[in-house]
Amino acid sequence: MMYSIFDIFKIGIGPSSSHTVAPMRAAKLFIDKMPNKSIEKINKIEISLFGSLAYTGKGHNIEKGLILGLSGYRPDTITSKDNKATYDKVLKKSILKIGIKKVIEFDIDKHILFNFDQKSLQNSNKMIFEAFDLQNKVLSSDVFTSIGGGFIKDKKDDSFDIKDKIDVPFQYRSCSELIKICSKNNLAIDELAFKNEQATRDQKSIKQRIFNIWSVMDESIKSGIKAKGYLRGGLKLRRRAYQIHKDLCSKKNVDNLEFMDWVNLYAIAVNEENAAGGKIVTAPTNGAAGIIPSVMKYYLDFIDDSNSDGIVRFFLVAGTIGILYKMNASISGAEVGCQGEVGVACSMAAGGLASALGASNKEIENAAEIAMEHNLGLTCDPVKGLVQIPCIERNAMGAIKSINAARISMIGKGDHKVSLDDVIKTMMETGKDMQNIYKETSEGGLAVNVTEC
Repeated sequence: MMYSIFDIFKIGIGPSSSHTVAPMRAAKLFIDKMPNKSIEKINKIEISLFGSLAYTGKGHNIEKGLILGLSGYRPDTITSKDNKATYDKVLKKSILKIGIKKVIEFDIDKHILFNFDQKSLQNSNKMIFEAFDLQNKVLSSDVFTSIGGGFIKDKKDDSFDIKDKIDVPFQYRSCSELIKICSKNNLAIDELAFKNEQATRDQKSIKQRIFNIWSVMDESIKSGIKAKGYLRGGLKLRRRAYQIHKDLCSKKNVDNLEFMDWVNLYAIAVNEENAAGGKIVTAPTNGAAGIIPSVMKYYLDFIDDSNSDGIVRFFLVAGTIGILYKMNASISGAEVGCQGEVGVACSMAAGGLASALGASNKEIENAAEIAMEHNLGLTCDPVKGLVQIPCIERNAMGAIKSINAARISMIGKGDHKVSLDDVIKTMMETGKDMQNIYKETSEGGLAVNVTEC
């Protein structure tokens, strides 16, 4: 039973994979599992939210995700027009269409329940869905948990993102196993990943899907650069990408570190687009969605011999590194803090870039390890529960760190004392030791020390 890189890279909407995309998927699944006869009898739907979904859900626009999912929309296919129109209709008229033709009253303030007691934190990111008939009898109920990166599981602990019994040619559980298998079969990491992906799709389809993912990422950079104004949520945070781009294009004096300005721009553009609820690719989460695109864009814009094969290698290796974190640790800020989001994205991007640059397997592992080693202990403390401060700038910092990690590993020829497995284990243990106030609850850190203006 293995993950695909396309489980790690999922097209969705902002601002949060765990608090917007996952609830949207859970809500749609709740309705999809109900027989049409039961749907026709629905008089009321109530949704109870626990853990960080309750504490920072409003800032992450969780209500919109739930409404869109109940309305039958998927994160990867919904249009911006349907996104806005569906949500606005419920806000203005408090009515919701579910199934083919069933319409019910749905009041966001009355039918979405936020549980803020301390016991709620022990039920991290749990959602309870209940549908009632006219006599207030329960027609259907279900429990889902958002486990990071848009992944969900039900009360039986079944993940809806793993394809059971996929007979991939190369099974591994750790990076050390991965490297040994590669050595035994004389394969680069990207070659092994490519062969595993062929268990479910042909070579052409794999490459097309990778290029489609990159296209969505690239478009999020362009959209973020074009947009002006302020981000929603009450922080009065001005979008900066437009002006940064304008300043860079008019800059006359070029210095050797100018590439950093462009990488910063790319990351900020993506994360401003994410904060505005735009179309985004989880990489591995929405909160860290700017790192992979900005490092990929750096490769294409600043590396002379960059090419389409490098794009494929980058995503195959970055996705494989993401799979290792998913299998052995966590990519959820609510579980391990931001080290599981920006830290993992930084590690993925470092390994992916190293591969695209022609690094050996040892150098790729070293790049991924260096990137995470220097993100250990990173807290998730979003101001006002929004994916804005410190998230947007943190992606820019993470992107630069990824590039540096790849370069350090290749200068050192991959020799290292700390393995990627060691740092993945350490990250998970650090996350377990971290207080809940630093795990996407906005109850500590910057979230309580920054004055909201």
